[in-house]
Amino acid sequence: MASSGVSIGTYVLGTARGAMRMVEAAAEDTLGAVDVLNLTGANGQPSDPFDARDPDYIRTTLPALRSLSDVYFRAEVSGLDRIPDSGPVLLVGNHSGGTMIADTFVFAQAFYDHFGPDRLFHQLAHDLVFKVPGLRTLVQRYGTVPASPDNMRRALDEEAALLVYPGGDVESFRPSWETSEVTFDGRTGFVKLALEHGVPVVPIVALGGQETALFLGRGRGLAKALRLDRLARLKVLPTVLGPPFGVTVLDFPGRIPLPAKIRVRVMPPIDLRKELGTRPDVEEGYKIVTSRMQRTLTRLANQRAVPVVG
Repeated sequence: MASSGVSIGTYVLGTARGAMRMVEAAAEDTLGAVDVLNLTGANGQPSDPFDARDPDYIRTTLPALRSLSDVYFRAEVSGLDRIPDSGPVLLVGNHSGGTMIADTFVFAQAFYDHFGPDRLFHQLAHDLVFKVPGLRTLVQRYGTVPASPDNMRRALDEEAALLVYPGGDVESFRPSWETSEVTFDGRTGFVKLALEHGVPVVPIVALGGQETALFLGRGRGLAKALRLDRLARLKVLPTVLGPPFGVTVLDFPGRIPLPAKIRVRVMPPIDLRKELGTRPDVEEGYKIVTSRMQRTLTRLANQRAVPVVG
């Protein structure tokens, strides 16, 4: 809804302008992807994914993303003041919603509203995201880069806030009845990264994304049989139910997220070097972070009256 001091007309106009800018960017990227001869002169993808982040684009489109969060997902985001105003920080989130990650959009909007578009902020995404014309330019301009150890280190070296999802596709496509479970699948890379760079870990817990569709199972056996891990870095091949196509596989050919209520809570920072001592145990660090996140996610789930509605 329009905030105090902002008229309804200004709110609507800002939303419309932001939405139009997003449509233009997506259309330009899609046109450039099919124009192999470059007849239209549409912009191509940057050779360096870090160059795609565009603070001016973020300023223009934030009102549209804010309306999506406020009206469609009825989002509640708390604890942003626990994130440092500057300097490198590792934000570690639980991952939900398949490839249509509503809680990430909600959090990115809240982050930039709180800190402003000039605060360096990057999010990691699977390589497949950057193969989808239209979608990729929308997330890239907000700071999304391909998930890789080199990109993680580079973001922290540049003193950015870095959002990682250790659970990846395994967690994002977990069944909907596991909506309130943290599933990092034993991936400890984020602990090693935090210890290596000496940066705080700030857990980001989200609830509701797994209710934007009906996720029926991961399909890990089928993914393994088809060797998708080697071919496309995918450990799952899930069946999902949602509009407009009904049944989709891995969210293809496309899906519109249902308007489930999204709650996001930023937890207190964790200094793993301090907690683990001079001879840090990576597995112990993993347990510390995931157990605290699970307790918070369970509380969030217990506090709401009805799933989806909130």
